[in-house]
Amino acid sequence: MRLTGGQALARQLVLEGTTDVFGVPGVQLDWAVDGLRQLGNQIHYVVPRHEQTTAYMADGYARTTGKIGTCMVVPGPGMLNAMAGLATAYACSSQVLAIVGNIHSAAIGKGYGLLHEVRNQSEILGSVTKWHAQARSPKDIPGLVHEAVWQLRCGRPQPVGVEIAHDLLAATDEIDLFQPNPDDDGRVRPDAGAIESAAAMLGAATLPVIYAGGGALAARASASLAKLAEKLQAPVVMSENGRGTLSDRHPLALSALAGRAVFAHADVALIVGSRFADTTTGAPAWSGDDDKLKYIWLNLDAQAWLPPRKADIMIEADAGLGLEALAAALPSARVSRDLDLAKVRAWANEQLNGVADLMAWIRALRAAIPDDGIFVNELTQVGYLTRSAYPVYAPGSYITPGYQGTLGYGFPTALGASYGNPGRAVVCISGDGGFGWGMQELATVGKYGLKPAVVVFNDGHFGNVKRLQEDQFGASLGANLQNPHFDRFAAAFDIAYARADTADELEQVLKRSLGVEPILIEARVGALSSPWPYIRLRGGKPGTQPPDPRRGQRAAHAH
Repeated sequence: MRLTGGQALARQLVLEGTTDVFGVPGVQLDWAVDGLRQLGNQIHYVVPRHEQTTAYMADGYARTTGKIGTCMVVPGPGMLNAMAGLATAYACSSQVLAIVGNIHSAAIGKGYGLLHEVRNQSEILGSVTKWHAQARSPKDIPGLVHEAVWQLRCGRPQPVGVEIAHDLLAATDEIDLFQPNPDDDGRVRPDAGAIESAAAMLGAATLPVIYAGGGALAARASASLAKLAEKLQAPVVMSENGRGTLSDRHPLALSALAGRAVFAHADVALIVGSRFADTTTGAPAWSGDDDKLKYIWLNLDAQAWLPPRKADIMIEADAGLGLEALAAALPSARVSRDLDLAKVRAWANEQLNGVADLMAWIRALRAAIPDDGIFVNELTQVGYLTRSAYPVYAPGSYITPGYQGTLGYGFPTALGASYGNPGRAVVCISGDGGFGWGMQELATVGKYGLKPAVVVFNDGHFGNVKRLQEDQFGASLGANLQNPHFDRFAAAFDIAYARADTADELEQVLKRSLGVEPILIEARVGALSSPWPYIRLRGGKPGTQPPDPRRGQRAAHAH
């Protein structure tokens, strides 16, 4: 049919199942935006107040709905603003489609200094996407969108990008649209030989342990993970980005802190959907006796098991399909292991008494948020500890920035989660530093009738920066903040405000407001305990030796 490039873009998005596009309009996108307008309620155009938020909202939407999150920005500064959100989605295996405008097609790469031109835009976009392409004619547009969606579903789910020059969006041509093939899911099947070898190693193990990362969560492999773990009677330790893959109520589920006890005695570790690496040094997440501990890797990304990590068996496959195949390859009888994981959890909870001030806030959050409520974690002192200490009961209900550690991502990401899940409670926490990145998006809350609870822990500083500088140098520089009066700030956007000076007050405010109205909650705090010794498999020592999970055994050696 005869269409403009903008019409072809909008119609192909609808064919691919897209119902929502997060974007900020601009001159190079006028024909694309008009293409969306012509389709009415078939596709909604959601416009926040900052281009950075378009990518964050798309990410939060994708990770909590299971649908593709689509953002659309102008070239140059628009794309650069969206890069932080795309980098976060890349780190967290999130299905985000970025549509990026471009300067006039004849001028690309010429350096004329046209509006919004940046040098090597395609290469820059490529640094935060696993696949990207540039349209050369209006006829290309539907095919590139179709291919982009296929790339999102094929292999590791990371962002993809499509660049379209504004003259191609405006041009008219005879353009064919593409019909999706719902029967081809793009999932990578495991090699039968690798599955057989891994199943034999797991079946012969004295104490196997499964470590589930964000890739297991992204693959929606919860049921397959539970089936294998139960058949093996193997403890499941979840990384901070894999929380919720198995409910923390499951008898085999352990946090990273509790996981120290089982890794100290494990002889086989199955690493599913994780790089299993310290995010600061790149060293393996566990530094046990590698001569004793054998490693099986199940990942779509073969780079996950490269040195300095150790790999005995490698399975390059979709996490869900790989777990299903492993469960099927094991003997039919369920293994019996005499493990006392309740003792391990009790030990971990006892260690958390050392950060009672942080735990009070975390318990208040968990008590107020429904089991399926969405909690978006940020880089603040309470947030750091939630990585191990906040119980998670459902997949997609605990959202982090992964290894990207993107300060300021929490509030705008929560808006995407709230928009995509109007029937679910959404709570995000931020420090007063991180909230400053996107506080103007209270306007977006009101514009679209969203109902998140936004908790801001206000200590007047970049709290973690201040702590680290003072620990290392005895003084700090640049960590102090000048904040608005948050009550007046909320009122300026017609958003409800509450102040919670204690954890009990926070719990009560959340219980009153969740699902009823959006609210900005200011929690005034002073200096807080350090969360760092309690978060990961290795690093700080909470103080006492972790117990041996095997009944009747002594405590493990301190690690």
